Amino acid sequence: MHHTTLPAVAVALLSVLPGAQAGLYTKKSPVLQVDAKDYDRLIAKSNYTSIVEFYAPWCGHCQNLKPAYEKAAKNLEGLAKVAAVNCDDDANKPFCGSMGVQGFPTLKIVRPKKGGGKPTIQDYQGQRTASAIVEAVVQQINNYVVKVEDKSLEKFLSDKNDTAKAILFTEKGTTSALLKSIAIEFADVITIGQARNKESKTVETFGIEKFPALVLLPGGDAAGVVYEGEMKKAPMVEFLSQAGQPNPDPPVKTSGKNKKQKKDDKASDRPSSSKTKSKAASSKTSSATTESEASTSTQEAPVIVETALPIPVINSPEKLIKECLTEKSHTCVLAFVSSSEDETAKQALASLSELAFKHAQSKRHLFPFYEVPKSNEGAASLLKALDLRGDIEIVAINARRGWWRHYEGADFGHESVESWIDAIRMSEGVKKKLPEGIVAISVEEPASSAVPEASSEPTPDATEAGKSQDATPVTPEASGEPASDSTESTSTEATDPTAEAETAHDEL
Repeated sequence: MHHTTLPAVAVALLSVLPGAQAGLYTKKSPVLQVDAKDYDRLIAKSNYTSIVEFYAPWCGHCQNLKPAYEKAAKNLEGLAKVAAVNCDDDANKPFCGSMGVQGFPTLKIVRPKKGGGKPTIQDYQGQRTASAIVEAVVQQINNYVVKVEDKSLEKFLSDKNDTAKAILFTEKGTTSALLKSIAIEFADVITIGQARNKESKTVETFGIEKFPALVLLPGGDAAGVVYEGEMKKAPMVEFLSQAGQPNPDPPVKTSGKNKKQKKDDKASDRPSSSKTKSKAASSKTSSATTESEASTSTQEAPVIVETALPIPVINSPEKLIKECLTEKSHTCVLAFVSSSEDETAKQALASLSELAFKHAQSKRHLFPFYEVPKSNEGAASLLKALDLRGDIEIVAINARRGWWRHYEGADFGHESVESWIDAIRMSEGVKKKLPEGIVAISVEEPASSAVPEASSEPTPDATEAGKSQDATPVTPEASGEPASDSTESTSTEATDPTAEAETAHDEL
């Protein structure tokens, strides 16, 4: 795989062409356009997780990525930021270099640090499709939602009694990206909790009869208020705002210099005499220089994550089938856990995430790893069919070839799990035959219809997936599929790149 690089001769030739410095995204694009000056304010200091594309307008792979990237931006609206930096702009070149950009497009996920401080920055190494980008970003959204159970209800209600609280009652065991984003909006303003329908005492206390339901507790002796509107972010935020104003993002500038700069910026946009324009321009240039210097000082040493990210979570039977249990599915490693908060489960999941990271850094192909909560109906059925009953079970499944393997060790440490994974990679050891009825018969279109080389009318995301795999800084092993599985992975993503994510991220 080759990178789109920056040879000096090509840059020199392109710089004299008309529009060489023009950005790839228009003002109407859902993608936030960021430059070296405002990156720190809009991204690094944001309350929200962001994904940032570093690109050059003349880069063919960047142009191919644009449709999928804009789809991802639309789907993540209100949940996370999707931004882009034009590295072909002379003013941005030093900044792009400081961020370690060596080829185009380069995508980085920027995650705020809980409690403040410099955010962590992780290279995005997944598929170049809208759904893959959305899924990766959603996994990195900070979770400030408090889990409310019958046994913890009294504590939840008594903690910080002078602070307003809200509880979402839901039938789901996981926390949606939508609720996480609302909790970020009201961090330290309103404590956001989530209670499942099975918490009978909590449900009865608030008289909840249908799900989902949102209850606002303004604080003090005020009675709880039940939300009657649509379960969408804007109206939910408006409802909660009666108890406290959401956090501004990006942070409001309060210094006199910044207020003056804002005033000058407005003045420079209005028709005026040449003298006024000159004065405003001079002020703006001076202020911009000062801000640029300050920005540079804070951005010289961005925090680049050198540790593993959590492995993806499969929360629905449909996704479990789609990713690992169709007749075309290749090898998947599934970690079934009763609770990801259990210390042994944490160790098992950490071992898998470290292994995935290690192989991605070493440019080696590796099959994908997934965390599967045992509360998932599909997980329960699969474990029963395989006759597995432990609180933590790790299995490798290849539905296409009809085999599976069980991790039988009691130690979930890194070395033990790695030895088991290596045995699978090297086709060592005994493979068991999958029981009848586990593998789903595919009802999707043939994979060839989604692969650009063999299709006359591929979908936009399928085209993007196929082209971007040819020459980008992203390696196929980082996407979680071995080389022999790359076509299948592209086909799965291309079927419907955004519909699943749009549904999942709105549901509460």
